[in-house]
Amino acid sequence: MSARFSVRLSAFVLSALTSFIPVSSAQTAPRPANGNGLYQQLRHLLPGGETVEVKEFTLKRDAGVFTFHSGSFAFYGEVNGKITGAVFRGQGELHMVPPSAEEKRSIALLTRQPELDETFTTAVLRFSDDTAAEIRKAAAGKGAAQPAMTSDGQQFAKALRTDLHWNLDARLLEDVTSPAPGGFFLASIDGKKYASKMLYIVDPGGAVGVAPEEVELMTWNDNRNGIWAAFHYQDEYRDGIPNGNEANDSYSIDHEDLDTTIAKNGMLSATAKVTVHIQADGTAVLPMRLYSTLRVSGVQNTDGTQLDYIQEDKDAEPDFAVILPAAMKKNQTTQLRITYSGKDVVVNEGTGNYYLISAARESWYPNSAKSGLSSYATFHMLFHVPKTIEMVATGTPARKPSTNESDSEWTTDEPIPVAGFNLGRFREQDATLKDGFTVDAYANDGLPDSFNAIRGSGGSVLGSMDTTPMLKPALAQGAVALQVYSQYFGPLPYHRLALTQQSACNYGQSWPMLVYLPICGFWDGTVQHVLGLDSDHMYWKVVTPHEVAHQWWGQTVSFRSYRDQWMSEGFADFSASIFLQVVNKTDHEYRDFWQQQRRLLIEKNKEGFRPIDVGPVTMGYRLVNSKSGENVYQDLVYPKGAYILHMIRLMGWSPKTGDAWFQQTMQDFINTYRSQPATTEDFKAVLEKHLPPSMDLDGNHRLDWFFNEYVYGTALPHYAFTSELKPGPDRIMASFSLTQSNVDASFRMLIPVYAELNDGRVIRIGNATVVGNTTVSKQFSMGQSKIGIKRLLINYNYDVLSTQD
Repeated sequence: MSARFSVRLSAFVLSALTSFIPVSSAQTAPRPANGNGLYQQLRHLLPGGETVEVKEFTLKRDAGVFTFHSGSFAFYGEVNGKITGAVFRGQGELHMVPPSAEEKRSIALLTRQPELDETFTTAVLRFSDDTAAEIRKAAAGKGAAQPAMTSDGQQFAKALRTDLHWNLDARLLEDVTSPAPGGFFLASIDGKKYASKMLYIVDPGGAVGVAPEEVELMTWNDNRNGIWAAFHYQDEYRDGIPNGNEANDSYSIDHEDLDTTIAKNGMLSATAKVTVHIQADGTAVLPMRLYSTLRVSGVQNTDGTQLDYIQEDKDAEPDFAVILPAAMKKNQTTQLRITYSGKDVVVNEGTGNYYLISAARESWYPNSAKSGLSSYATFHMLFHVPKTIEMVATGTPARKPSTNESDSEWTTDEPIPVAGFNLGRFREQDATLKDGFTVDAYANDGLPDSFNAIRGSGGSVLGSMDTTPMLKPALAQGAVALQVYSQYFGPLPYHRLALTQQSACNYGQSWPMLVYLPICGFWDGTVQHVLGLDSDHMYWKVVTPHEVAHQWWGQTVSFRSYRDQWMSEGFADFSASIFLQVVNKTDHEYRDFWQQQRRLLIEKNKEGFRPIDVGPVTMGYRLVNSKSGENVYQDLVYPKGAYILHMIRLMGWSPKTGDAWFQQTMQDFINTYRSQPATTEDFKAVLEKHLPPSMDLDGNHRLDWFFNEYVYGTALPHYAFTSELKPGPDRIMASFSLTQSNVDASFRMLIPVYAELNDGRVIRIGNATVVGNTTVSKQFSMGQSKIGIKRLLINYNYDVLSTQD
């Protein structure tokens, strides 16, 4: 599945809240949500008390420089002795120069300049740093109170709740209750040039939606919504130390014990016992991710004390956070007992089909809001479901129900980044591989109600649309993929995998030991053709191998942030190409796959952009905005991420050792980061550790040349190739000319060269290195062949992401 940017920010980590909130002794009844006194003060704050005038006042917050030429500030009232905001009215401007070339390119796409200059007449500031003191120091005198300033504060609070769905008050609660000074800063400005609704945020705990990066510029007006820039503190770039592995989470979760009941109508009720490991001194508020329709009814700690918690309206600010009875120190642990329930998470789709909606698959249980899939924990899960319904979950079944039982128990010994389940009236087939690894395939024996009308309109051609006959092919595909990938990437830390049918048709998904496959993949080619599903025939060939590959890419090794998600999706797509190459007798499907990946990247979308030009893969979901197109993430990150690994593999291939170097390197990457998230830089370091001399084009044992071009950049070279063969009595004299263009002077690439034999076979004969916009010519002799050589060629396997004459 592809990520999508949305202004509904509650799906992302909003903050790491640290505070000291005293509570009374244990109570028998759960506390109501949102009852904490300091939190309620923050909720009702408005500006309009103390007002000061300023002239030519400059406020610098990292890369953002605010100049308030003239006007007045009205402060918000104090909470716990601290001021957390002010509203400005007058004439001001924001100047921001991003500290990286990548972010300058992002800004230029939207503003045609590599930096931002925006003017404004109104700004709402919220902060926990020393902004109030700086404003007071710069004050030119007392200002006159303006009722409009109170209205500005009210409108901003409403926008946060109804448009952004972000509980900023919960974030501010951290610093209001901490004895230490905070470092949070937010400015909402009414931009006049580019966007009327613009936010500039600096957050030491990681800015909303882009953690662990601390600085962010975003907009949410109608025509250019999205994250325009995000980066670490600018000093880190100056010092050469920006780090995607920066640990600025306030806590982690080590273990979850989940007891979950799913009723016949899909209603989910659960109790979660969560073991929390504190990562920062002073942590007393734990923001957690929990799907919006799941409502908490109580939170307790280990001694039974009922705790305060935050959970506003599900359609406004549904973010969930627990307020601890006292601030905790780094490396302390505590356990919480959270009781919750709700509907619209599991949907009864009829005839024994149940669907865990995609939006809730990461949040049907409370987990670390900021870390997402980069945080690993162990799980023990009990499920209670209707009789005749079978539960399949992540982990190892400690107890599977008999025909008269509805309970099942699942455990994980190896930490995993996410837990999930699928359920239905399943039929099952299984296989055991040579190493004892078990593969199970599940399909429902009835059709979801939503497909009944389709079946009725299709007549005898569609038949019953029974999915169970495709259990055997699905099982075989999954088993082969596991064996192929184990050879390339090494064994998994698990010993089982369940391939399960879901009622959604248009996507698959993979959780540890559990794969969700689209129902439409369980129909044969005839049914798919009648339903018009065969237009993208390649998707149905690779959806199962792609999702199985996520057991390595995304599960065994996860990604640290949105910057690194290209490795998960791209590496899974690449793995599917390996599957096609191994299982087919010819290379036609393998080459068709790579031709399709290139086409996705270089064809313009309806907005007029080629996905490859929009931005680098490391910008992830941020590539999506109304200007670049809604599908640009899917059409860039998946195929280009795959292409990057494809090029690395083929550059390292040799006639003597084949893929040995590549397999050794990828297995080292898996072993080094097993049960951990990895960054793009981590992957680069492993490649450089094993770098063969043929790929060391800069002579420094680094791959900067390649990563700057294809990972951090948007390069797309063009090649023109001509060749000539002159047969002799015992040798063939060969020559070729290779021209590289459409690149900068420092661009360099290793181009594999092939020979096509008269019988149609193609063999690789060597490489050519080209630097800049130049032409390379070579002459060499080749031994005679009984079969004969027809021609020389490059990019036979679409080896290099490029265009070509």
